[in-house]
Amino acid sequence: QVRMVESGGGVVQAGGSLRLSCTASGLTVDAYAMGWFRQAPGKEREGVSSLSWNGVSTYSADSVKGRFTISRDNAKNTLYLQMNSLKPEDTAMYYCAAGRSFRGYGMRSDDFSYWGQGTQVTVSP
Repeated sequence: QVRMVESGGGVVQAGGSLRLSCTASGLTVDAYAMGWFRQAPGKEREGVSSLSWNGVSTYSADSVKGRFTISRDNAKNTLYLQMNSLKPEDTAMYYCAAGRSFRGYGMRSDDFSYWGQGTQVTVSP
């Protein structure tokens, strides 16, 4: 049974940093394309950043490029999202996901089969 558990969310002031973690069980993060999505109230879910299964390629949405970094620790079977220079518009529920397809130009929810339950990030002005 696959389980993915996010942690690291919280409340932070604008300009601050957070690191999200996603620990997986039932799958190995180095065998899947991994990604982070977010969804703010009243908005559609959007892809934030993704990592190819071999760890060589990454994708980041324009809105977070240069501020967020995706990475993984194979030994801990954990995916990370380092978020710096946070802005109020980054406020959302963040979800990690695993799938079989990596697209270097974007992210599609239906490329990902396994999802975590989410962790809330709130950035105050």
